[in-house]
Amino acid sequence: MTHSPRSTAAPPPAQTYGQPQPQTQPPAPRRTAFAEGLDQLRAAATTEPGRLRVIGAFLAALVVAFGAVTAWQMTDRSTAADDVVNRSQPLSSDAADIYRSLADANTAAASGYLAGLQEKPAMREGYEKDIRTAAAKLVKAAANSEPGSASAKTIAELSRLLPEYKGLVETARANNRQGYPVGGAYLRTANEMMQQKMLPKAEKLYQTENQRLRSDYADAKSFPWAAAGLGIVALAALAWAQHRNYLRTNRVLNHGLVTATAASVVVLLWLTVAHTVARAGLNDSYDHGVRSLNVLNEARIASLTARSDENLTLVRRGADTKTVSDKVVDAYEWGYDQQIDQLAKALTRAEGLADDSAGKKPVQDANGFMKVWKDRHGLARVDNERGNYQAARDRVIGAAKEPTSVCFDNVDKALATALTHEQNEFRQAAGDGRDSLAGLPTGAAVLAVLGAAGAVLGIGRRLSEYR
Repeated sequence: MTHSPRSTAAPPPAQTYGQPQPQTQPPAPRRTAFAEGLDQLRAAATTEPGRLRVIGAFLAALVVAFGAVTAWQMTDRSTAADDVVNRSQPLSSDAADIYRSLADANTAAASGYLAGLQEKPAMREGYEKDIRTAAAKLVKAAANSEPGSASAKTIAELSRLLPEYKGLVETARANNRQGYPVGGAYLRTANEMMQQKMLPKAEKLYQTENQRLRSDYADAKSFPWAAAGLGIVALAALAWAQHRNYLRTNRVLNHGLVTATAASVVVLLWLTVAHTVARAGLNDSYDHGVRSLNVLNEARIASLTARSDENLTLVRRGADTKTVSDKVVDAYEWGYDQQIDQLAKALTRAEGLADDSAGKKPVQDANGFMKVWKDRHGLARVDNERGNYQAARDRVIGAAKEPTSVCFDNVDKALATALTHEQNEFRQAAGDGRDSLAGLPTGAAVLAVLGAAGAVLGIGRRLSEYR
């Protein structure tokens, strides 16, 4: 008995040996929105309206980028110029004042010890004033230094050593007033602390702040190449767009593109002129301000050190010697000669750097007083070498008719006058340079927005002709 199959499905086709079988194709991958947008952009670029839209977007983006980079770079330079005027140079000046105050306090301490019971109140007050000034400047410098920096560590060390130094000086003074020779040993220890620890640290602080000042100068004076380059590219692109528009429409001007070009030209010219003027002012402030201030500070420090060595020559009375060219000499007398030579060289350089009579005159006065000082010191040295200690002492601290103390005071006052003049010169020149950059970052941003709007409107007017 025969039964029909229950399934109605067709039997599989017969396979033929050696015949290839058909392959099933995978579905096409789905395209991303970015790829589809790119295709649409390519398709649009094949028509004139599409090309105009691309050109308009490109011009607007280029002009905005030019304005943004200009605002960014000129903000940085304006900030650096402001730091030169209000931060780094004042800190450098404060560091120099710290050094000068410490050196002057050391000189006053030696002078007061040499005078003994004849110490004048003004001399004592000068010493106390120097100590207070050094302490106040250290506090100010600490507030403006970065925590953990080399300057902060140096300031902390000086702040720790200053009370120790003052204690040694007071002990020396008390013993000296009672007639105990041990006071000289305390004074020598105080002087060694000042010369070997405190003044080197103060000099290091001064050099660090000077390096920061030079760094701020470099930042403020560096030319904004990125902004200038983008400005030139933007102007070239705008010129090309206007030329292209002229070839297709025979119209000489497109008001929108002309507005964008004018705004870009104004920004580029403003950028170039303002930076040139600022650079000139900053260069002038450095050449005729900072350099003169540095040399005058060197001269003042040399003067103070020479005066300290002159006093200590009589305090120590040959107890400290030094071998120079196989010859034993008094260490402080030799130090005086070295510092006076440094003073003479610094005054010669300072006179050469002064650019007007108001700056030259106090330097010339200081040079004249220094020469008289050397002559009078020579007389005191002869008396001391002959064993006439009292006469030498009188020629140094003021009991004689023409003491060296008057010469030192006159040199110091002349140098202070020169420093005040050069500080004013610096502030005027650096302030003018900084002020020339005022308003440029904001102005560049506003003009860039105006230029971008002009480019978009100019292209939009051309597009309206296709509607």
